[in-house]
Amino acid sequence: MSVTSGLGGSLREQASPLLALMPTHGPQIDIATLTGGATCIDEAVDNLLAASRAMTRLEVEYLDIHPAHRGWARALAAGDRGARRELAKALRACHRVAVAPYWPQIRIHLASARDGYARTMAEDGVEGLLETVCAPLVRWRPPVLEVHHPHDADIQLRGRGLVIAPTVFSSRQVEVLQNLADPEQSPVLALPTVGGEMNDSAQWLVGESAEGALEDLVGRTRAAVLATVADGCSTTELACRLGISPATASQHASVLRRAALITTRRDGKAVLHTTTRLGAALLAATTHGFGP
Repeated sequence: MSVTSGLGGSLREQASPLLALMPTHGPQIDIATLTGGATCIDEAVDNLLAASRAMTRLEVEYLDIHPAHRGWARALAAGDRGARRELAKALRACHRVAVAPYWPQIRIHLASARDGYARTMAEDGVEGLLETVCAPLVRWRPPVLEVHHPHDADIQLRGRGLVIAPTVFSSRQVEVLQNLADPEQSPVLALPTVGGEMNDSAQWLVGESAEGALEDLVGRTRAAVLATVADGCSTTELACRLGISPATASQHASVLRRAALITTRRDGKAVLHTTTRLGAALLAATTHGFGP
């Protein structure tokens, strides 16, 4: 997906600290490691600001930073709070342009991709998934999983497992993400799921008529709740993503559950909400022509 057209004027300046850490050549910053398992932009920024100095240094010190930004990058690696706040501001700016306008469709698209992985593994096992996932960029040659990547490296899992994560922000390259500060964490294999025909940002915008139809049917907030739980989230996560109180989130979830549009199950101390087939069908019908 291209968002270059949205990065103009002052916004490009706001985003420049993040862009500086994503050089054209060589490795780029793994912002997902610094933001942790965030469920909304506010939580991501909080995690970024609270990330350890050691983790930040490891993510920054090996990057080929442009000379114009090297002083700022050194300050960031050294734990300077001002430099970290600039990076957080840049993250918010990029989220506002690259994620927020397209978030409902992104969530549906990624949920569909994950469902496909799950179906393949259920039918053909782990090896069946590894043999078919993201060919020809990924090739399974037991016991080695080969990934087409510009940088050569051998990664030994040593029983850690592998997280397979679909992404919409790359259409040509697989990324292997590792937490440099915690070698015990499983590596993440980020797989592109968007082809060239879906790179036009207009493909990801929900039309006003479709969006309005769903809102007219269930109400604006409940429409947002239904879209938000498409790939599963807890009540706390739902409240965070929509900017509402947990009590309000729980109330709307209860209404949608009684209408058989979502289902709720306990996951430890939390409850996890997901759409039912009926709820997913309703979302797909009201966004027809814009989904995967």
